[in-house]
Amino acid sequence: MTTKETFFNYITEGNKTKGDFISIGAAMLNGETLAGAHVKIPLKTMNRHGLIAGATGTGKTKSLQVLAENLSDKGIPVLLMDIKGDLSGLAQPSPGHPKIDERHEKIGLPFNAKGFPVEILTLSEQHGVRLRATISEFGPVLLSRILDLTETQSGIVSVIFQYCDDNKLPLLDLKDFKKILQYATQKGKEEFNASYGRISTASTGAILRKIIELEQQGADLFFGETSFDTQDLLRIDEHGRGYINILRLTDIQDKPKLFSTFMLSLLAEIYATFPEQGDSDQPELIMFIDEAHLIFDEASKALLNQIESIVKLIRSKGVGLYFVTQNPTDVPEGVLGQLGLKIQHALRAFTAKDRKAIKLTAQNYPDSHYYNTEEVLTSLGIGEALVSALDEKGRPTPLAATMMRAPMSRMDILTETELNALLSTSKLVKKYNEEIDRESAYELLTAKIKQVEAEEAKEKAEKEREALKKSEAKKSSKSTKSRGTRMNPIVKVLTSATFIRSVFGILNKVMKK
Repeated sequence: MTTKETFFNYITEGNKTKGDFISIGAAMLNGETLAGAHVKIPLKTMNRHGLIAGATGTGKTKSLQVLAENLSDKGIPVLLMDIKGDLSGLAQPSPGHPKIDERHEKIGLPFNAKGFPVEILTLSEQHGVRLRATISEFGPVLLSRILDLTETQSGIVSVIFQYCDDNKLPLLDLKDFKKILQYATQKGKEEFNASYGRISTASTGAILRKIIELEQQGADLFFGETSFDTQDLLRIDEHGRGYINILRLTDIQDKPKLFSTFMLSLLAEIYATFPEQGDSDQPELIMFIDEAHLIFDEASKALLNQIESIVKLIRSKGVGLYFVTQNPTDVPEGVLGQLGLKIQHALRAFTAKDRKAIKLTAQNYPDSHYYNTEEVLTSLGIGEALVSALDEKGRPTPLAATMMRAPMSRMDILTETELNALLSTSKLVKKYNEEIDRESAYELLTAKIKQVEAEEAKEKAEKEREALKKSEAKKSSKSTKSRGTRMNPIVKVLTSATFIRSVFGILNKVMKK
């Protein structure tokens, strides 16, 4: 038996599966693709998370597209983070190409061009279904971690939430939260001191600055109502295909704080609301996070710990997370160690740092008698990748340099007309794109402050009137006393001894005459 035949048997035997699976391509040996030596990913282990990595232009996005399409065909909904804006073409069938036919002939898989059920989502003012969440849904712990607060500041946030719960003040958006922070150290200072303890103005000032920083990245658009229901990510179309939910993020590449805020809130909400799945035959939802380094680059240590914890726990809910990035080192080790599927496209070795990264990457893959992993990583062509998955028993499948199948949908974006047509038929756009600003903490506290100010003004006016009355009474009393003790000047003259003697002298003279 030749090496080629031995390798073929090794791959096909290692990729046997009793349950349902996805075929993503065929194995390669010494640059030759072996038709029929299909590399399979069991659906049963797709909630064990994964990584798609490789240098720019090596085919990462197309591999993501292939996985999303095949998952949709199996009735599994997908959520894609579209950072570069090049995934909306999933809604339209591929126009086909002779090179695609040639590729599939080598792989030994038929090519069927088709579009898929797609929903366009957005965090900003771009066209699409608006995703929002309320401050209350975040809760004090998650909000504190996102803002990277100290222990003391986190304690204040917890007190604020407790006060709002006790006084039935809905915390919906950032203006609500800023208003209650200001109230706690100004008009409501005595109330807070009496019931919850003293709150430092220095601490609330620091928290406000962190909130403003988040606002500057567009978080004021994200926080509010109507809150997005994560169950709407699990929709199936009339043909039994899972919806591919594409979150357009082209305008927040320079806003990593907002991106990580959204991601963490979404994962926390999914974990809190999805039922336990255990070891089911297929996942409930698969999420692909393109340009994954945006989550981790600006994340605080507390935030990274939170993400790592959720990655470990969320698979029990039937949710798989797939990180797409240029280099595996972009993903923290604690997260990287949780990833079962690895699709590694070519890496470039231009510098000593690159060569070191390649050596480290090679160590993440199972040993193989058929490959020098470090050499293969730098010699892979476009649309080729090293693949290692988990079989149905959770064991790594044979490492295979793989020629990836081509996407069945268009490898390009939708035109403006196509996008508008897609959105016009969306049920979720009608459900979520009406902005609601109902009475919440901001309005209630503003009314309360006005009432307090009105009462203070009334009390002040009353005090001023009382003071004026007292002043006038005092003046009146002094005036009366003065009149009783001081003689009128005329009277004083008329009653003086000199005046009397003069008058009597004149009278005597008259009488004598």
